[in-house]
Amino acid sequence: MATATTYGARDHARAQAGAKAEAMPVVPATDWPDPPCEAGQLVWAETVAGGGYTHRAVARGTEIRLTDPHGDACAHLLLYADGRSWERLNTADTVKVQWNAYLGTGRLLLSGQGRVLATLVTDTTDGRHDALCGTSTLARNTARYGDGAPHSASPAGRELLKLAALKNGLEPRDLPPSVSFFQGVEVREDGALAFTGSVGPGGSVTLRAERDLTVLLANVPHPLDPRPAYTSTPLEVLAWTADPTAPDDPLREATPEGRRAFLNTAEFLAARGIR
Repeated sequence: MATATTYGARDHARAQAGAKAEAMPVVPATDWPDPPCEAGQLVWAETVAGGGYTHRAVARGTEIRLTDPHGDACAHLLLYADGRSWERLNTADTVKVQWNAYLGTGRLLLSGQGRVLATLVTDTTDGRHDALCGTSTLARNTARYGDGAPHSASPAGRELLKLAALKNGLEPRDLPPSVSFFQGVEVREDGALAFTGSVGPGGSVTLRAERDLTVLLANVPHPLDPRPAYTSTPLEVLAWTADPTAPDDPLREATPEGRRAFLNTAEFLAARGIR
């Protein structure tokens, strides 16, 4: 075999230089064709395979656009205030504080401390998202697809998020319930949860980081997806440098609850000398 020796393995590895796959990071990110921002501002450009995951630390103000090119991506997202594993996305408070179970333009992703981690600034998907169900588990995927291990043909979202967490100094106990983008859920009058699926190819959402964040993403089927086959298509992730939501931005004043969350965030940052 060509890779049976160290020299052979080295030559084989070097021969892969420049090779491209549909799902992979672009390094440097500024090499991404047709960026959605000014040239040179991209800091993250990646296509995440179905059944794959990714992670990144981003600065306050960074805008992150998630796109579902083929219509069967499902982005399971977790956010952490960078360096503060205990201050992380709290889906219960995100729903409860805003009096709304559905994500869409103008919604805030909140920490358990009542602060804004990210703002959903644009959404082209007609709200096909979910803040109620979390992601898939090893036991569920094993029962449904035959396996849920991270390197299987049907990896569970929680197993992939564990890997992403470990690469950022986080442990399994640091994983709260996630939010999901591109595969929707509705609450029926009897309280049952109904899967509404995708709006179709090309949907996108853009999040703005209101803190320095650690971002974890798993691209796996939604746990309520009724299709018998493990169906997950690539997810596009682009992020670029920008500014946090300004004090006079209508998003800060849209609701009393949102205003308070932004004030909580501003007070915390001010105590650290950040304006």
